[in-house]
Amino acid sequence: MTTRRTYNLADLFDIVAEAVPDREAIVIGDKRMNFRQLAARVDRLAAWLHGQGIGEGDTVGLQMYNSEEYLEAFLAACKVRAIPLNINYRYVAEELRYIYDNAKLKALFYGPELEDSVREALDAAPGLKVIVRKGADQPAIPRAVAYEAALAAAQGSVADIPRSDDDISLLYTGGTTGMPKGVMWPHKALFFSALGGGGAFNPAAGPVKAPEELAERAQTGFAMRVMPVAPLMHGAALWATLISLFSGHTIVLNEQHHFDAEHILDLMSREKIGSISIVGDAMAMPILEALRANPGRWDLSSMFAFGSGGALFSAHLKAALKEFLPPHAIFTDGVGSSEGGQFGLGSKPSGDGMIKLAPRPDLAVVVDNSRLAKPGEMGILSRAGLVPVGYFGDPKKSAETFVAIDGVRYAITGDLARVEEDGSIVVFGRGSNCINTGGEKVFVEEVEEALRRHTAVADALVVGLPDPRWGSKVVAVVELKPGTQASANELRVHSRDHLAGYKVPKEVVFVDAMRRSPAGKADYRWAKSTAEAFLGSK
Repeated sequence: MTTRRTYNLADLFDIVAEAVPDREAIVIGDKRMNFRQLAARVDRLAAWLHGQGIGEGDTVGLQMYNSEEYLEAFLAACKVRAIPLNINYRYVAEELRYIYDNAKLKALFYGPELEDSVREALDAAPGLKVIVRKGADQPAIPRAVAYEAALAAAQGSVADIPRSDDDISLLYTGGTTGMPKGVMWPHKALFFSALGGGGAFNPAAGPVKAPEELAERAQTGFAMRVMPVAPLMHGAALWATLISLFSGHTIVLNEQHHFDAEHILDLMSREKIGSISIVGDAMAMPILEALRANPGRWDLSSMFAFGSGGALFSAHLKAALKEFLPPHAIFTDGVGSSEGGQFGLGSKPSGDGMIKLAPRPDLAVVVDNSRLAKPGEMGILSRAGLVPVGYFGDPKKSAETFVAIDGVRYAITGDLARVEEDGSIVVFGRGSNCINTGGEKVFVEEVEEALRRHTAVADALVVGLPDPRWGSKVVAVVELKPGTQASANELRVHSRDHLAGYKVPKEVVFVDAMRRSPAGKADYRWAKSTAEAFLGSK
């Protein structure tokens, strides 16, 4: 045990595990572990990593589906002061090579289902010291070690490693300006700005004033059962999991590799879930359809909170879902970003906008990255105080996103917002060409580049159009080269070779000639109206 507990996330977990050792910590499929058991596995994995030379500042990639191993590897990396980072399991080899190289990976944990894509991309990670495959079976990659074998081989202890509030956790985000960027969060900043500071489930008491206060809150607080529905590779789901873990709650994870509304409802009923968090209408709509198609199948009497973040959760879906939930159940909409953390819960504005946030000293609207907006003025939602230190290995983009105004450092989120007369902030959403489809961010130029690689494509622009399930769908406007042919399906198959499935255009609109400015700049307004007109006539 360290002599002083810090805000390092592994220290915080240890405090809670010691306070409620026999309480169930995690449920996934047929696996169940209490806090004592989970802590023991984290300790062994951390000791093994330390023995392999993984330590302060080393990056540790997590390329796995939901599993107890994901959480264990995350916390073990924190325990040895390494830098855990999420890797999207949907990425193909080309995208993985970018992440492996950009993150300068020193260790990689991966799921057996992903072994082929990992093998294809390993040439981009020459500095890897450790490769671990989830499970007990012998990996096919020669250098890899089976996860359970690593645990069995662990020796020694890492209790005396002097951890720090400023140790780093890395969150890769698709962002709005190109390839994924790794947001560097100091653990203390992440705990208070993204994880509620220990006060998320105890707003009356507010954030803790010392790490040790988590012990009493876990012991005396209401023991909840919560389920983040999205995969742990997404920041919002990982953050929701850590918030509950540090509160001493039981986390129930979806063990399936896809979203199945009936299975989610089975888990909610069987495990007596009190609170779930989803990603907007893309998850809410199938859940509602399943409830309507199977009246009386699920007992949801334990539910008291139905939350959403990362995408629009429509009012009409909330109203329809309410009839299947207990009268006391509430719906919540959260606002947050990879660079700014969680901004808390908001309300629906009376006028335009997606959500309205109450006045707060750490929130502001920044205009032109140089000044604060006045009441009635539009700008970009920003946060001051405990914020990330920048993007991993990218000082130029860091300087563009994390700026100082009148001596105060702000994280610029990219969300358009307006300051109201009373100081509240109305948020309108992303102010760029980034498409949010089912909670996933899609940067249009990346899709356009993939399309243009097809031998028949002369030019392509990609826009987002409204979709009843996904919020927005990816639509490509394509000009073919003279004398060539290509079907919409052929272009989708081609795109899938270069992109994760959620980035592939759901619709393709063919045009005789692409409209661009004399300087060659894309005319996205024209592309969107063209796509709307064509698809509206189908």
